[in-house]
Amino acid sequence: MPRSVNSVASRKRRKRMLAKAKGYWGRRSKVTTVAKHSVEKAGQHAYSGRKLKKRVMRNLWTVRINAAARENETTYSKLIGALHKKNIDINRKVLAELAYDNPAAFAEVCKFALG
Repeated sequence: MPRSVNSVASRKRRKRMLAKAKGYWGRRSKVTTVAKHSVEKAGQHAYSGRKLKKRVMRNLWTVRINAAARENETTYSKLIGALHKKNIDINRKVLAELAYDNPAAFAEVCKFALG
C-alpha cells in the first residue's frame, strides 16, 4: 500500500510560515527551511522583547518622576517613601504621566505627600 501524504496540509503549513517571513531579506523569505529558522528566532526575540519592554518603561517612569521631584525640591526615593507612609496608592506610570503632562498636579501630589 502506498504511503499517504497530506500535501494540502503540508502546503498550507509552509505557506503560512512563509507569510510570517514576508519582508525578510533574501532566502529568509523564500526558502522554507531557512524561513522556518528565521521565524522561530523572531518569535524568541519577540517573547523576550515583551519582557524587556516592561523593564525599560519602568526605568523611564523612574527617571521622569525623579526629574520632576527634583524640580519640587525632593528626590525620587523621598517622594516614593512619603507616598507609601501616607498610604497614597498611585503607581509610577500615573505619576510619570502627571510629571510629564501636568507639572502643577504633580507639584500638588508632592506637597500633599511631603507636607
